Amino acid sequence: MIEVKNLTKIYGGTTVLSIPGLVINQNESFGLVGNNGAGKTTFFRLLLDLIRADSGWIKSKSKDVKGTTDWKFYTGSHLDDRFLIEFLSPEEYFGFISQIHRMSEGDLHLFYQEFADFFAGEILGKQKYIRDFSHGNKQKIGVAAALMARPEIVVLDEPFNGLDPSTQMRLIRILNDLKKNKGTTLLISSHDLNHVTEVCDRIVILESGEIRYDMQKNESTLKELESYFAR
Repeated sequence: MIEVKNLTKIYGGTTVLSIPGLVINQNESFGLVGNNGAGKTTFFRLLLDLIRADSGWIKSKSKDVKGTTDWKFYTGSHLDDRFLIEFLSPEEYFGFISQIHRMSEGDLHLFYQEFADFFAGEILGKQKYIRDFSHGNKQKIGVAAALMARPEIVVLDEPFNGLDPSTQMRLIRILNDLKKNKGTTLLISSHDLNHVTEVCDRIVILESGEIRYDMQKNESTLKELESYFAR
């Protein structure tokens, strides 16, 4: 579903990402882990055509993401607060996103029902702009917006950051339901090794912009990850 070939990104003469080859299959739950500066966000920004590579390409459904907009209609994403329109209320923002995806009023109402537990009474009906919410509640809004159109591919960068423990558990349940029951392809980066192993069946370690390990999850994966980062 997603194919990477000879991908590099260079800033100030330093190569911050170098991936000779990578394939992420349909309905795969793909976790990306690494320390700060490893290249995780850079990879996601290239995948979403927010920046351009210095060489190589990323294809989604066999089409180069920088040469088409087709992927935008089946990909949901949230990387950080800059994805939000902060001078809108959550209702206005969700309404805007629903119009982009040609969702009906009924679809939008169903979305509100499905995410009521995730919002936990902290998002809707508050009569304030997104910019006035806490970081954790902004994270809820961004993640929910990425999922609201039921995309085939979901890209989330550090989705658990800022969320309280109860909301983290709710998000894990939502993501696991998407991969098991909806056939969604998940790409998730996280510093939280516990959470990424709870959601992702394949985990890649990035270090200095390069893939060090590419593993399928098993009963010892969490210990292996902890040992790697404890060096």
